Amino acid sequence: MSAACRAPHSTDRSRSRSRAALLGAGAAVAALTLSACGSGGTSGGSGNTNFVAGSDGIATLGKGDRQDGPKIEGKTLEGEKLSLDDYKGKVVVLNVWGSWCPPCRAEAPNFVKVAKDTEDEGVQFVGINTRDNDKGPALAFEKDYKVPYPSLHDPMGKLMLRFPKGTLNPNYIPSTIVIDRDGKVAARSQQPLNEKKLRKMIDPLIAEK
Repeated sequence: MSAACRAPHSTDRSRSRSRAALLGAGAAVAALTLSACGSGGTSGGSGNTNFVAGSDGIATLGKGDRQDGPKIEGKTLEGEKLSLDDYKGKVVVLNVWGSWCPPCRAEAPNFVKVAKDTEDEGVQFVGINTRDNDKGPALAFEKDYKVPYPSLHDPMGKLMLRFPKGTLNPNYIPSTIVIDRDGKVAARSQQPLNEKKLRKMIDPLIAEK
């Protein structure tokens, strides 16, 4: 056992207080780490966005309350240029993920399945890979889960900051944003999604004319 893992034997009060402070700081760091890659929640970010949040963690906007999505473009993990402008007229599902994030791995099979099922219905999935400075693990993630759609490489989270205030909180990974056929932000989730919840976000937008 290393010195860092061993509990001190001294009964000195100042050392006990120092140890308690260190434990408290460690607990705080752990809590921040979990919140950064966990279930997220139904809220996050600020600003009056008019989102209507459901008990399932999915927040939606009526047509009249939607804001234009930002200009999102860059290079994919494979080094190809990609712009959301290429998908005008389609429902676009943007999923923010990282290879280091266990909830992202849990939801990946659901995204792969729904992406394939809705391809012929005018839906395009796009990933935003974040906090993976090295592309290797992210590319391995795509291979492991047979991800059929591209992911923009955004290690510093700069693309997420382009979204309207209160729309996408970069502290919640994974997060999902759905953009309607007019290029407006229509729904969001700040938690991992199963197939049922993902379809719940997408189906109403597929039906819109």
